[in-house]
Amino acid sequence: MPYEALLYYCFAPVENPVNLERSQRRICEELDLRGRIIVAEEGINGTVSGTAEACAQYREDLRKTFPDIEFKIDEVEGHVFKGLSVKVRDEIITMGVPLGTPVHLKTGQHLSPDEWREAIQQDDVVLLDGRNDYESELGHFEGALLPPLESFRDFPAWILAHREQLEGKRILTYCTGGIRCEKLSAWMLQEGFEEVYQLDGGIVRYGKETDGAGFVGMNVVFDDRVLVPPTPAHEPITHCRECNAKSANYVNCANVLCNRRMILCPGCEESTSRCCSDECRNAPSLRAKNAKLRA
Repeated sequence: MPYEALLYYCFAPVENPVNLERSQRRICEELDLRGRIIVAEEGINGTVSGTAEACAQYREDLRKTFPDIEFKIDEVEGHVFKGLSVKVRDEIITMGVPLGTPVHLKTGQHLSPDEWREAIQQDDVVLLDGRNDYESELGHFEGALLPPLESFRDFPAWILAHREQLEGKRILTYCTGGIRCEKLSAWMLQEGFEEVYQLDGGIVRYGKETDGAGFVGMNVVFDDRVLVPPTPAHEPITHCRECNAKSANYVNCANVLCNRRMILCPGCEESTSRCCSDECRNAPSLRAKNAKLRA
């Protein structure tokens, strides 16, 4: 039976997020969909997996509430989520900075994948990666600014601190599926940056509709697959911290009090017990030693 993974978002006014949360939970349970969905007064943001038939029914149902919503669809071998989470939040993507004008009314100009491929070859542009540092480490557009940030909340302060690098330039922003650039570009326009663009549909759509030119490495996705090449031709650009073999096996240290992100090839992951140091390997807070900590 064919399965699909859906990635989607839509900025649009939601009068009652609690009612939307309840209806989303109900239909996902009825269709046996798994994944993560966030709803807020500013819209919906989600990624789910299920049978192709169930995903088609879900898309049809969600378009009744959000007629303009777009879906990125991947064929997968089965569920790529272990369960279902549907939550109400203040923002569907948390930046923590208020916007004077809602995102659905004013945001950066969208560039189609073909327009983006042409734009990134120009000399008067600055590419800005709108994702966290561990994501850009694993894959990014060549020549892009890669802010060393662990949270999307940190972007406004970083951009203001590096304003001179961006002022007066054509700023091209990109992220995984488009949602972070949607809000980031809206905020940048509010802050007085005049020419702000975004890759419509993000890296996911770019890989589906072009040859992926200009992007190197792997794309981080937020399901059990973790890493997906934008096109079949893309290969890892990262290396195992132990043996230096090329690898995109990204893991967290097994010591939950450390939880350091690192690249370990499968062989070194086993030989190190997925720990970043001897200290962590001997720690009492290993997932393997405590069933409550296993993940």
